[in-house]
Amino acid sequence: MTARIPPVTAPYPDDVGPLLRRMMPAGEEPIALFRTYARNAPLTRALHGWGSYQLSRRLSLGLRDREIVIDRTCARCGCEYEWSVHIARFAARARLTDAQIGSLTHGSGSDACWTAERDRLLIDATDALHTHHDLDDALWEQLAAEFSPDQLLDLLMLCGWYHAISFTARATRLPLEPGTPRFTDFPGPAGR
Repeated sequence: MTARIPPVTAPYPDDVGPLLRRMMPAGEEPIALFRTYARNAPLTRALHGWGSYQLSRRLSLGLRDREIVIDRTCARCGCEYEWSVHIARFAARARLTDAQIGSLTHGSGSDACWTAERDRLLIDATDALHTHHDLDDALWEQLAAEFSPDQLLDLLMLCGWYHAISFTARATRLPLEPGTPRFTDFPGPAGR
């Protein structure tokens, strides 16, 4: 697949080179998504601030909660690119099993691999936001019993943020990063 907007390549323009270096851990080359955004320097600067919050410890959701929402959102959007980046970089740290990754990709919150109600609620919320762009009263009450208002706001914005990321990665036809997994590497529950 050829990207519709080719990512910038090194040597990077003076106005985005330092920013791209801040967007990645020291010594790592920027991923194609960031290099695509770098075609628009003001956008890249704005996205860096928001993205830095979403992936930081300042986010009121923990790493596992965050990755369940991100992985499910990207899978529901059909965005294998961003899903694969997060599975490769964060799934092990979030203690997601292969069965859970398969379920996030192809299954549902009712799959047997989900034993914690908190995990199921995150999946159900992500699915409801994706499908209905809203949370019904019953689901909201369940979420409010488990998550603080700060966490609920972060959950809503995190899901929306990764819809936007998914739109960009899919519409620009970004090829997968080298060495990252594919949706098919994690089969879903039997029959899915």
